[in-house]
Amino acid sequence: MNFNLSIYIKRVLQLLICIAIVLHFTIKDYFYISSLIFYATPLPLIVLGLLFLVLFIKAFARKYYVILAVILAIIWVKNNYAFTTTTNTSEGLEIVLWNGYRTQNFVKAFKVSKTIPDIMVLIECDEHAYEKIKKEYSEYHFYFNDKAIGIFSKTPLKILSKTTSKKNTTVVHFTTKNLNFYAVDVSANVKYFRKPMLENVVSQIKTDDKTIVLGDFNTPYESLFFKNFKKKYQHAFTEKGNGFRETWFWNIPLLSLDHIWVSQDLEIIEIEKISTQKSDHSMLKMYLKNETSKK
Repeated sequence: MNFNLSIYIKRVLQLLICIAIVLHFTIKDYFYISSLIFYATPLPLIVLGLLFLVLFIKAFARKYYVILAVILAIIWVKNNYAFTTTTNTSEGLEIVLWNGYRTQNFVKAFKVSKTIPDIMVLIECDEHAYEKIKKEYSEYHFYFNDKAIGIFSKTPLKILSKTTSKKNTTVVHFTTKNLNFYAVDVSANVKYFRKPMLENVVSQIKTDDKTIVLGDFNTPYESLFFKNFKKKYQHAFTEKGNGFRETWFWNIPLLSLDHIWVSQDLEIIEIEKISTQKSDHSMLKMYLKNETSKK
């Protein structure tokens, strides 16, 4: 019975891995059902699954599983590992994005960042002691809403709009430093299809120039639904990052859920991913050229 059960489990795992590989290189998250499999099986997990199966298959077939695992690992690294030359960031505008896991506030975020940036957006911000923090940093400017999006700025900021869809996708449009920011929090609830949620985000963006769209999209960079974003904006980490693009889960590079999209008229100097055990998401710190128009 145990022998038959192990064969059954092996075959089910083989089928799931086969389906996941096909999805990754074809329809991805085009359909709701395919999106559930696509998001749950990032390439690193598929590679680990293939190597795990090596322990349970016949010797003559093992090399094929290993070769496939190596090929997929190479594809993953090639597509997801960014490398750019470090430049001088001292003159740049420092912008920080972080999902605070409902336990982190601005004071804790400053400690993780090791700086007080020019602008910081916290998603799932801890709402406790918010008034105390405002008093402690009274020379600066804060915004906090009922959807746990917190915004900090060294210069005055203006909130132009805040919308939340029926599927709990929130977009806050604010301006500071003559820049348009859209702070985004897309629900992680798996019962909601990402396509209409991201379409809702796009519908809220009312500017084209000097625009930065940033937040927890709960959607990996490889998603088909970022097609319009990739055409219109620069993906900050892909353009100027170092290391693996993935920001989730607990410093293990599985999925790139947090994104900073920058309009083409702005120049990114550098972006850094800061790993921390204080949240299941890594922090992103971007430096933007103060002279906002590209030459």
